[in-house]
Amino acid sequence: MWYLERDGLGRLIGLLAERGYRVIGPTVRDGAVVLDEVTGLADLPAGVREVQGPGRYRLERTDDGRLFDWAHGPDAGKRFLFPPRERLTEIRRGREGMRAEPAPEEDDRPLALLGLRSCDLHAIAVQDRVFLELDERYRRRRERAVLIGVNCAVPGSTCFCVSMGTGPRCTAGFDLALTELAEGFALEVGSRLGAELRDALGVRAATDGERAEVEAIARAAAERMGRSLDVADMPGLLYRNREHPRWGDVGARCLACANCTMVCPTCFCHDVVDDVSLSGETATRTREWASCFSAEYSWAAGAVVRESHAARYLQWLTHKFASWIDQFGVSGCVGCGRCITWCPVGIDVTEEIAAIRASDGAVEVRTA
Repeated sequence: MWYLERDGLGRLIGLLAERGYRVIGPTVRDGAVVLDEVTGLADLPAGVREVQGPGRYRLERTDDGRLFDWAHGPDAGKRFLFPPRERLTEIRRGREGMRAEPAPEEDDRPLALLGLRSCDLHAIAVQDRVFLELDERYRRRRERAVLIGVNCAVPGSTCFCVSMGTGPRCTAGFDLALTELAEGFALEVGSRLGAELRDALGVRAATDGERAEVEAIARAAAERMGRSLDVADMPGLLYRNREHPRWGDVGARCLACANCTMVCPTCFCHDVVDDVSLSGETATRTREWASCFSAEYSWAAGAVVRESHAARYLQWLTHKFASWIDQFGVSGCVGCGRCITWCPVGIDVTEEIAAIRASDGAVEVRTA
């Protein structure tokens, strides 16, 4: 473990920019902490706290100048490694006939993602299982990216990463990981590239006291977790309860707005859309985020397969916590709690699963 002075973080951002990286980090915009391109410490959310709850999010200002005493906003690394809308192919009509070419990247600079929490690093690892071997564009972004994690000191009230084994301390998947201390940062190295960046920054070894402070911060964050979830007997619990009355109850509240899938750092559903110019000279193929909460997403053989909101919620939650494990060997949930915070009606996945567990095998089922 190493120690980085506070202004050393600014040097790190500058160093990455000098090496050609597009540095993406936390900043405040439209009343939320979001990820965007940053050029220095002044862009980071100094003295900002989040107040989160089911269907609630707002920021509070303090005068302490701390940079990372918040949990996360709606953004995660997914938006940059797997963009919401991405043009894949361009087809042009020429004198020699039709010619198809891969669409160029809008910004081909490699990414440096700064400020990712442990849950977000685990989410990227989940998306790697989906895309890394099958999607050349994702693989190129991912293999060129620098991932800089930040250990949580102040988890949100909707966070439950301890239950999912994904936080609050960064343990894997990072090149560098930071812990904000009183005057600077403890720095941990997770890769050869991370070691190169550390050496370029000229850090010193952390003292025993600084190491102990990092451990204390991690323990306190784990104890302050806003939510918990019993994950025993997953996926069996959900498979046994496909017709549990709770699905109908939550379906009556769900708006099928797809907020939960848009902010989820692991959801990967997408659609491919073809467009043709008015002149007929150019056609494009674009990949766009989609959601299993939309009616058209379950369109098959001339009909919508999942007509009710209850059926769509059942599909989403069961895939996330059960069939995802069958597919990829890991849960599709990393316990970030974004789906709870950004649900307009405050539906809480931990509450829904707990309700099903409480009456597992002890209720009369009815079709959702």
